[in-house]
Amino acid sequence: MPAPPAGTGERHPGRRRHDADSVLDVAVTVFIERGYDGTSMEHLSRASGLSKSSLYHHIASKEQLLRTALERAVGPLFDVLAEPQASTGRAIDRLEHVVRRTVAVLVERLPYVTLLLRVHGNTETERWALERRREFDRTVAALVVEAAADGDVRDDVDPAVVTRLLFGMINSLVEWYRPSGSPHVAPAATGHHGLGPKELGDAVVRIAFDGLRR
Repeated sequence: MPAPPAGTGERHPGRRRHDADSVLDVAVTVFIERGYDGTSMEHLSRASGLSKSSLYHHIASKEQLLRTALERAVGPLFDVLAEPQASTGRAIDRLEHVVRRTVAVLVERLPYVTLLLRVHGNTETERWALERRREFDRTVAALVVEAAADGDVRDDVDPAVVTRLLFGMINSLVEWYRPSGSPHVAPAATGHHGLGPKELGDAVVRIAFDGLRR
């Protein structure tokens, strides 16, 4: 049987069929491995097993893929801030809730959050994502200020610094945490520790709110 003409989007037998979500998954993996600027449509074509013309059947552009991926990280983070436990009650309790839920979002959306943390602001979409991250940080910093005014957290450290340190710890999870079977991020030396979102959230809260010393 003759080979299919180039550009028809035919796949080798046994390859799974693609839809918009599966193409996005492939793109996120490649963006993380190569960087967004270092990724071409040719790279996406090879990684997905689709011709470039077939890729354009599912997507409008490379930047549209990036925007969709970043929205899947940013949206759930702001959903956390809208939860009742994040908007009512004592500031320290709201802050703890936001920390726990942010860890859960990171675990549930690991490839998307990993990509969010690696954008550099070189495109309009990346600048949008960075501004949303800053907005999220400002909201959390305001919670720290309120908790300090209530006497529930120390007030001798700048709230913006507290926020950066707190979320620096949370964001570092993307460098070593690996859910079982995750195909999106290359394995780290530390590997997967068998922890779920609740266990990770508990650990972050204990370290951040209680410290290490017994």
